[in-house]
Amino acid sequence: MDTLIKSMTELLTQPASLFTLLAVLIFILGYLQMRRIHFTTGMLINVALMLALTIVLHQLRLFHMPQGGSITLGAMVPLLFLTYRYGAGIGCLAGFLYGMINLMQDAFIVHPLQVLFDYPLPYMALAIAAAVPGRLYAGAALAFSARFLCHYISGVVFFGSYAPPDMSPYLYSLVFNATYLVPEAVICLVILRILPVPRLLAAMDQRTPLYGAKLTQ
Repeated sequence: MDTLIKSMTELLTQPASLFTLLAVLIFILGYLQMRRIHFTTGMLINVALMLALTIVLHQLRLFHMPQGGSITLGAMVPLLFLTYRYGAGIGCLAGFLYGMINLMQDAFIVHPLQVLFDYPLPYMALAIAAAVPGRLYAGAALAFSARFLCHYISGVVFFGSYAPPDMSPYLYSLVFNATYLVPEAVICLVILRILPVPRLLAAMDQRTPLYGAKLTQ
């Protein structure tokens, strides 16, 4: 509770960051409206369940980097499921919501753009898996590449000062983020390999058409 209050206080003292996040949310909702995506009861339930599962899995950390970033037991898989099931729009919304939850858990704000690149954008970027509908592993690999790019840019622009004196900020951000994101991606791909993904997606919501119906592993 203290962490939540501290995070909310820090965010409220950064009105530019707050307005930036609000603008991103409005953009996502506008995109969903433009695509005429209607929220059904089943969809809302699945988004809530997948977000809850993401939070739980994120707590099961195999390794935690000193300055942020963790290797978990496949915490990103539920967010990928939402993209596979409903498409990029819902995937972006779920990623944004999880980014806000992550921000509330441990806010660290140095700039409005840094907030975007460290919190909502990396998880929204997972929705890029929808760019290759029907390709399970290719979509997941593309999603993690997009997430890595967000963290890499943030590391270079906003946290380059943490690099050792004899190391370039570009190399520092590359090594730092690859240290946890590559194992995280591998774990998620293994989980996707083990799980009967097409059947699980079909069972999630039988009333809504399945995005990427010919999903293959």
